[in-house]
Amino acid sequence: MTSVEGKVVVITGASSGLGEATAKLLAERGASVMLGARREENLQRIVSEIEDDGGAASYRVTDVTNKDQVENLVGGAVDEFGRIDVLVNNAGLMPLSTLSSWTSGSRWWMSTSRASCTASPQRSRG
Repeated sequence: MTSVEGKVVVITGASSGLGEATAKLLAERGASVMLGARREENLQRIVSEIEDDGGAASYRVTDVTNKDQVENLVGGAVDEFGRIDVLVNNAGLMPLSTLSSWTSGSRWWMSTSRASCTASPQRSRG
C-alpha cells in the first residue's frame, strides 16, 4: 500500500461515521485532511481531536448539493495545504420517511441523485 504521508485529502461527509473514521486514520498516517460536512459542531470536534493528536486538519461547512459550498471546500484545501491529492466523496443523504414513500420524483430522490452524480465532478477537473 502506498503511503499517505504528506498527501492532502479532502473528505466530504466527514462529520461522523465512515467520513470521520477515514479522516482520523489518514491524519494519523500523516495526511493533511480538509473535512467537509453540514454539521459544524462535529467538524470542530473532529479537527480538534486530530490536531490534539499531532495531525493537520481543517474544515469547511459543506452541503455537497451546493456548488458554492463545494468550491469553498476545494478552495479552502488549496489555500490551507497548497494542493489536493485525493478526494474522498463520502457525503450522503438520508431520508426521514418510510421506504414506501420514495418515488423517482421525490425531493429526497432528486437531492440524493444530485449529491451523488454532480457534487464531485463540479470540481474534479484538473
